Amino acid sequence: MLTIDAMTFDSASLALTQGEAAISAGETVFDLAGVKSADSSGVALLLAWQRRALSAGHQLTFINVPDNVRKLAALYGVDTLVAPA
Repeated sequence: MLTIDAMTFDSASLALTQGEAAISAGETVFDLAGVKSADSSGVALLLAWQRRALSAGHQLTFINVPDNVRKLAALYGVDTLVAPA
C-alpha cells in the first residue's frame, strides 16, 4: 500500500516515484490518511498518478484526501478527477 506523509513541492518527486511504483504493482486505491502536509503539488500528484493509472488501463480511487487538497482541486476545477470514493 502506498504510504506518503507529505504531498508538497519538496516531496513531489519522491512521492511521484512511490505512486508510480504502487500503480505498477497493481494498486488501485491510494489511502492518503498518513499525509501530514500538502500544498498545490498534492493536486498535481493526484492528477499525475491518475493519468499514469489510466494509461495502464486502471483508474485510481483516492481515500482520505486531505481537506486542503480537496479544496484546491475544487478551486482548480479538477475535483471530479481526484474525488475520494
